[in-house]
This record gives sequence, C-alpha cells and structure tokens, in this order.
Amino acid sequence: LSVCSKLCYAIGGAPNQVAGSAAAFFLQIYLLDIAHITPFHASLVLFIGKASGAVTDPVAGFFISKSRWTKFGRLMPWMLACTPFTVASYFFLWYLPPFVAGRVAWYLTFYCLFQALTTLFQVPYSALTMFLSTDQKERDSATAYRMTMEVLGTLIGAALQGQIVASAHVSHHCTTNVSVNTTSHVISLHDPSFPEPLDPLSHPAMVYMIAAGVIGGVYLLGIVIFFLGVKEKDDPYALTSDRAIPFCKGLRLTMKHGPYVKLTASFLLISTAVQLEQSNFVLFCTHAADLRNHFQYLVVTILASAAVSIPFWQKILQRFGKKCAACGISWMIPFAVMLVTIPNLILAYFVAFVSGLSIAASLLLPWSMLPDVVDDFRLQNPHGKGHETIFYSSYVFFTKMSAGIGLGISAAGLEFTGYKPGICKQSDDVILTLKILTGAVPAILIVVGLFILLFYPITEESRKETKLALEVLR
Repeated sequence: LSVCSKLCYAIGGAPNQVAGSAAAFFLQIYLLDIAHITPFHASLVLFIGKASGAVTDPVAGFFISKSRWTKFGRLMPWMLACTPFTVASYFFLWYLPPFVAGRVAWYLTFYCLFQALTTLFQVPYSALTMFLSTDQKERDSATAYRMTMEVLGTLIGAALQGQIVASAHVSHHCTTNVSVNTTSHVISLHDPSFPEPLDPLSHPAMVYMIAAGVIGGVYLLGIVIFFLGVKEKDDPYALTSDRAIPFCKGLRLTMKHGPYVKLTASFLLISTAVQLEQSNFVLFCTHAADLRNHFQYLVVTILASAAVSIPFWQKILQRFGKKCAACGISWMIPFAVMLVTIPNLILAYFVAFVSGLSIAASLLLPWSMLPDVVDDFRLQNPHGKGHETIFYSSYVFFTKMSAGIGLGISAAGLEFTGYKPGICKQSDDVILTLKILTGAVPAILIVVGLFILLFYPITEESRKETKLALEVLR
C-alpha cells in the first residue's frame, strides 16, 4: 500500500471522529445547560440514541454482506450514500427548536438518526481494512494511519467545538445574584445581559449551531478525499468457488469464537470507561473542579496527547506484542483518581496528558487486534467468505450498547442526585456523583476489562503461525 492510499483511507475515518468527539464531550452539557431538558430526559436521549446506533450495526452488517460488487466496490457506495444525510442530522442535533414541549422528541429523533447513519458509514469503513491488503503488517500499518487520523479528528472536533462554544459556558455569567441562603449555596443565572438559553437566537444556541456547520463542512471534505484516494479490492481471501456465509449462521459462529468473545468483552468495558470519562469531563471541570475556564484547553490536551502517542503505541505493539501494549490503558487510573480527590489546575493538565496516552492505546488496540481474530476465524472456516462485516458490525454493536447503557446510567445518576440545569453551583451530592463517574467507575471498568484480556488466546507466535497457514491456503 502506498503512503498516499493509507493517508486517504485514514482521512476517511476522521470526520466521524470529529463529529463523535464534539458530541461525546459536549452533547450532555448542551442538553442540560442550553436546551434545558432534565437529566432524566437527557439520559433517555443518550441511551436510546446509542442503542439505536447499536441496533443498526447488525442490520447494516446484514445488508452490506448481501451487497453486490459495483464499479466503486461493495462497501464504498454505502459510505458515499449515507454521508449527506449524516451531515444534515448532525446539524439539526445542535439546533435549538423554537418550541419547548417537544424538544426531548426533537433531540431524540436526530440523535437516533445521527447514530444510525454513522453506523452505516462505520461498519463498511472499518471492514474495508480487510480489503486493502492480505498482509498483516500492511493492515496494521493502515490501522495505525487510520487511528492517528481518527485521534486527530477527535482532537479537531473537540478543539473546534470547545473554542467556538466556550463563550456559552464562561464563568462571568455566574458571578451575579449570589444567593445568601447558606443552606443551598446556589448561584442563579438571572443576569439581564445574558440572553435566556431557551431562545433559539440566543448567543449560546447560535454558537453551537455555528460549530455544527463547521464540523459538517469537515465531514464533506473528508469523504471527498477518501473517495478519490482509496480503491476497494474485491475479496482477496476467498476462492471463486467459496460461498458467502449466511448472516445469521455467521453471527452464531462469531459468538462462539473464543478469541472474539474475549476481545469484545474486554474492550466493551474499556470503551465504556472512556465514554464515561469523555461525557462527564466537561461537567466535572465546570461544576466539581472549578476549572470551567480551562475545560476546552484540557480537552485539547487529552486529544493532542492521544494523537501524538499513536505512533509510539504502534512501535510498542510491534516490538512487545499487542497484549503487552494493553497495559498502557491502565495509566489513566491513578491520575484520574488523584484529580477527583485533589482538583488542582497543574495536576489537571498532567492528568489530561496521561489520559490521552491511555485513550490512544484503547483506540488503537481493538482495531489492530480484530483483523487477527478475523484471520483466526478464516483459518478455522477456510471455505466461507463475507464474514468480515459480521465481525465488525457485531463488535461495534456491543461497544455502542455498553456505552449507551453507561451514559444513560450516568445521566440518570445526575437526575437522582438533583442536578439542576442553568445554575452555576450544584449540590454536594451532584459534585460527588461527578467525581465517582469521572474517577471510580472508569477505573473499575478498565481493571475488569484488562483482567478479561489476560485470557485472550492470540499471541504474537500464534498470529505468525496463522499468517503462514493462510498463505498456504491462498
């Protein structure tokens, strides 16, 4: 594979990450503090939206596995067709409708649409790795390019969104009308110079729509580069006499494949931990750590650290093996616990840097290990084809579903402890909940996920043996 084709392939995945990053870091605080919907309704939007995306994964895998080859390929037409609708649904997700009663339904509809459409892109895009090259090193290299660009996309999304919408959350709006009631310690937002956030033309609503328009433009640019620079190859693994595995049968075989089950179980816990960290980080900085003027810079620090460290993790997994590199995911645990117990500005930036290193490892490793699982399955089922999309769609299904459950429980916890939109100082119970969601819960999920990964059976030696056996079959 040429460097140019790897770069174009990698750029194709960046727009999804740009939009996904903005939503991961800012959608929850947008729903609570700008749209003024309750934490319970926000939890419904986040959970049902993620669940709808998850349910779309096996459906997308089924239809894509039935697709016929076209002059653009088998997977490429799906990605091209869904992009314009994805951009439209993303923009309306950040639009504040003039009516109040139906806002929950509005955000639920467009978040579900956005999640479903990104799935229709992500499933064929991730499966495309298997149709770029038959060489494991080339696929690992393409995956490293892809994850570097995706982390850069995540950085661009969070940085763009953070810089554009920062003025909607700055602290000087919270310096007026301090309550003298010492039992509640609540600061209200009745500054007449600050437009009511429920107004669609207010400054906070407008800056979020501007950010959505900018990210929509990035989406379109990325898919154009991807389409012009990447050529999909027909199934390079199968003989012409091989028959496609029926989807339901392939799904059953997938769920019985030991390496796949262990890999998926491990990383669905780890990805849930990262999602919880992302979705609650801005709320934690704003309400629990008195860092509301720094949250956008802390988010950029996390993602810049992740982007820079992808090549480092690629070297580590090549030299010491993929299971060994997974230990780096645990680095964020002690520092995140320190941040929630000692909310200090300098410590916050250090924690952001270390968290970025760990997030980079958690992003790169599953997508680097999944092709090895697919190869192992191919060796055990040498005369079937078309199972790649089944593996990738079901993997994304489980990780999305677990993240949706985690985010739903997270927002419901804020509702239970009394989170109130539009006030600048939350109750002690809410602050404690944010600390638990940012520190303790992700730490537990990561530890359990890494423990499961210890039983993952594919080693560097077995991976090389599989490669040789597949070459003999071919």
